[in-house]
Amino acid sequence: MRILALDYGSKTVGLAITDALGYTVLPYKTLWREREGKLRQTVRAICEVVEKESVGEVVLGLPLNMDGSRGERAEKATVFYALLKKNLSCPLIFFDERLSTVEAREILDENGVPREKQKEVLDQVAAQVILEDYLRSKSSL
Repeated sequence: MRILALDYGSKTVGLAITDALGYTVLPYKTLWREREGKLRQTVRAICEVVEKESVGEVVLGLPLNMDGSRGERAEKATVFYALLKKNLSCPLIFFDERLSTVEAREILDENGVPREKQKEVLDQVAAQVILEDYLRSKSSL
């Protein structure tokens, strides 16, 4: 079963996906929006990926504050979660994504990706970090 992870941002959603066996995680793509509130097309595009790639589970990063509380970004992700859940044909899981973007930037820096090129893939790599953390958490249960 393939698992798709989403890194939800104000104007982008980064996607990462596992292989068919659910072991290897790869950056998939970044969905861009003109404005933060334009979510329907984004939801439709995610549903198309779920169908095209035979995804059995979707993981949405929950951007909690460092103290575990929910701030503005987490509330916006919650609105997105509700809209996505209504339209998905598979389970949707919220997963703590604290520091995923920081870790993604470190990965890109370590691999020599120039800062001006990082925006193109940063959200995909953050989604990859979220998915890898999610898989690790499942295997430790």
